[in-house]
Amino acid sequence: MILKIEKLEHNRILPEYKTSGAAGMDLYAAIKEPITIKSLERMLIPTGLKIELEKGYEAQIRPRSGLSIKHGITLVNCIGTIDEDYRGELLIPIINLSKDEYTISPDERIAQMVIAKYERADIKVVTDLTETVRGEGGFGSTGIKS
Repeated sequence: MILKIEKLEHNRILPEYKTSGAAGMDLYAAIKEPITIKSLERMLIPTGLKIELEKGYEAQIRPRSGLSIKHGITLVNCIGTIDEDYRGELLIPIINLSKDEYTISPDERIAQMVIAKYERADIKVVTDLTETVRGEGGFGSTGIKS
């Protein structure tokens, strides 16, 4: 799989895998000055990148675990999907879920991107679905670990 990347003028760092076993590549804030995000505030942070995916692939934008657990910084939509036909700049929808302000520095790692193959489903309307042991059991129906 080849990921084509167009660097915009305000980008200084290409995405990169930090280890040989990493599934996601880090994305960086392409900003000139630090940006402070207040508690519960959300904003789009530019990456300075445009991408072109091969047919049948998507880019999943995910939060960075360190930012999430240490500072409450995550993504507004949890995991974002970049479709293969999108050609605009990658903008990261950040939200601050902590009580404290957080300042994003220029070139800070703000998210990660995973490239994944997908399939499109053919939809078939039916009157009955196959029965399972679980059935309609939903939230918490398989038990709570004690």
